[in-house]
Amino acid sequence: MAINAPAYSYSKEPDIRLEDYLDDKLQSTTDFESLDSLLANVEVQRSQLQTQLDDATRELQDARRAAQDRQGGLTRSIEEFYKLQESIDVRLKIVAESTAPDEAIRRLEQPMKQLHKIELAYEYVSLLQDVENLRLEARSHLPQSPKAALQSYTRLKKLSMRLRELQQVADGAATHLVDYVERITKDLWDEMKNTMSNELESVLKNRNWPQGVDTSAEMDAEWLQCFEKLIDLQVPEILYSKEVVTLLPFEVIAKPFIQWFQFQFMGNNATSNPQSFGTFCIPQFLSLIDKWEGFFRDNVGYVLTSRFRETKVRDMSVYMDPACALITALLPAMREKIIAMVRHGLQNPQFLSSLMVQLMDLDDEIRSRFNYDGGDPEQGWAGLTSEVLEKHFDDWFKAEKDFALERYHAIMNSLDARNIDYDYSGSGKMKPTFGAVRVTDLLKSVTSQYERVRRFSHKLRFLIEIQLDILDNYHDRFKDSLDTYYTINSTLGRTLHGLTKEQAAALEGTGAFETLCKVLGSSDHIISTLKDWSNEEFFVTLWEQLQARAKRTHGDGNIASGMSYEDVKDRTSAVVGSDGDGGILFDETIAAYTHRRKAAEEYLVAALIDSHQKAFRPYITKTQWTTISDNTHVESSRLSVTPELDEPLKILNRNLTFLAAALSTAVHRRIWRDSLDKLQDMLWTNILMTQNFTTLGAAQFMRDLEAIGSLINRHIPDGSAALSTLHDGIGLLNLPLEAVNGAVSLQQASDRIFTDNTEAKKLLAELGLESLTPANARKILQRRVENSE
Repeated sequence: MAINAPAYSYSKEPDIRLEDYLDDKLQSTTDFESLDSLLANVEVQRSQLQTQLDDATRELQDARRAAQDRQGGLTRSIEEFYKLQESIDVRLKIVAESTAPDEAIRRLEQPMKQLHKIELAYEYVSLLQDVENLRLEARSHLPQSPKAALQSYTRLKKLSMRLRELQQVADGAATHLVDYVERITKDLWDEMKNTMSNELESVLKNRNWPQGVDTSAEMDAEWLQCFEKLIDLQVPEILYSKEVVTLLPFEVIAKPFIQWFQFQFMGNNATSNPQSFGTFCIPQFLSLIDKWEGFFRDNVGYVLTSRFRETKVRDMSVYMDPACALITALLPAMREKIIAMVRHGLQNPQFLSSLMVQLMDLDDEIRSRFNYDGGDPEQGWAGLTSEVLEKHFDDWFKAEKDFALERYHAIMNSLDARNIDYDYSGSGKMKPTFGAVRVTDLLKSVTSQYERVRRFSHKLRFLIEIQLDILDNYHDRFKDSLDTYYTINSTLGRTLHGLTKEQAAALEGTGAFETLCKVLGSSDHIISTLKDWSNEEFFVTLWEQLQARAKRTHGDGNIASGMSYEDVKDRTSAVVGSDGDGGILFDETIAAYTHRRKAAEEYLVAALIDSHQKAFRPYITKTQWTTISDNTHVESSRLSVTPELDEPLKILNRNLTFLAAALSTAVHRRIWRDSLDKLQDMLWTNILMTQNFTTLGAAQFMRDLEAIGSLINRHIPDGSAALSTLHDGIGLLNLPLEAVNGAVSLQQASDRIFTDNTEAKKLLAELGLESLTPANARKILQRRVENSE
């Protein structure tokens, strides 16, 4: 059966979905039997689709009509807006050209100002009323409930602080209002404290405090209750205050103590005079605290702990320790006394100096005995001394500097200042002058004056402007002494400046040695002392503080008040501000004194050499070494010392004895080693290499050298080793003419020495004369008369 496609087909292309539908419904010939029902079903579906299409077409038309209506409404709205805008523009133009609004505004200005004033006055009065209500509310709770009173007071305090903040933003407006509220707040707080304090005072009066209370007794319940009320009242003040606050109950309790203190030490009795401050006032003050320390810790220690252990002040002893709280309450009276003492000290510098020491001792006692931290658990209590120095450091510093300089000049002018103190140390140690010892003692006393000062700039000024100034002045004396010595002993100096009889006499004998030993020993003493100080905790800490400050300045600006980086660096150490670990406070001073010590040592060696040259001149020029003896073998030990050597030996002994007493063992050996080298050169050149020797003459020279060596060894163990080359030369010179017991004879030695250098060295090694060279050995052997024959 064929199916005709409808004439209104939308596409010439076959509809795949239709084909699939027909294939699904007409899969066999039997399916054609249900073709009518299939067509009916298709017709139903077509009708439904047509209905849906009609509905959609109708809705589309409705939407188009609605869109046209909205478009028309929007167009009308736009037209109405433009009309309204034109109307507004016209009215604004009329208003702009009219003067009526300005006149209206001017007429309203005054009423508006008055209205503003009325509103401001109303708020002003309302604020004052609130302040008064808070004040009355706080007063109503006292003395029964201080905690309730604190609530009202706290609100008033916050209001006062807020007003002050707002005033700063408003360029200082409402000054009278802010001041009034602050005054009311302060007055209320004072009234609250007075009310509660009066209650405790009444309790104390009933108990005849302190005469009627035993230090081992316990506080009763009423007393403790009043104490706790005052602490409760003060807790907010303590927690929000940036300064240390005296606890109110201790302020009340301490009143009788303060009255007693003022009567005893600030009245007209004998214990009030300045001289009694250190002997009576301070000991009595400390004794008072010590007496009641245990009483308060036992009775109210737990009260303070319960109030503050969970707060930010839990580490401050002034709030946690009753004894420290008592000290805080008593300190104002002591400050008042100290002010009077300082006023007296400004007129009497010597008293001011002793007063500062007494104050430092008092501060140390309070810190150590009672663990008082002054409200600063990290840095500790600054002390009463620091409070005085904040105002009067310059006065105290001037007094200490004047005393130190006066003492220094007195030391320098004393009769024995330039004398060597031979009893200062034991044998083998450097001996400074009495002046050097006293100068270091003076500097130590200066250190003791300022080492407990807490401010870095104060300590640095003492170090640089007193101690280093004195050391520099003393160093200049050494320099002048050495310059004078050089001038006197140099040909040019004597020619230009001349030489007085006194100066010449001072240099005779050991005079030159003594002059140089004074500088040498004193310089060494200063250097050793400064190095020892640099290892002390005080100076190590001061150096670390200086380094830290110098690094922060980066080499520019002041390290301390009035002291620039360069000034401090020049006076202390060149490594100030560097990153290295080396350096000490006294580097520059030690370097200067080391230079003086080295110069003095060099001059001393030169003086010894000159002394030896003068002493040995007759021995060198007058002694004859060609005396002939009948004996061909002469033993030097049987000979006596050459008469011309007696005086040189006396001078050597004198010099050795004097220098051994004044110098340390190491310096003594070093100086003599250098001078004996020159003595050896002199005897070698002027005698051994110049004179001719017979067997007797050579033996005599050997005997003389043995005498010199024996003398040296008595003063300096093995000191004659400095003459070892000369000793070897004289040993070669003393070879016998004839060989005895297998020894080498003079002729045999000469033959081998002059053979060649190898044979010469071999012979010298056999004889144990390794210090001699073949050339010197040949010259020595040529000095024997027997070889010339």
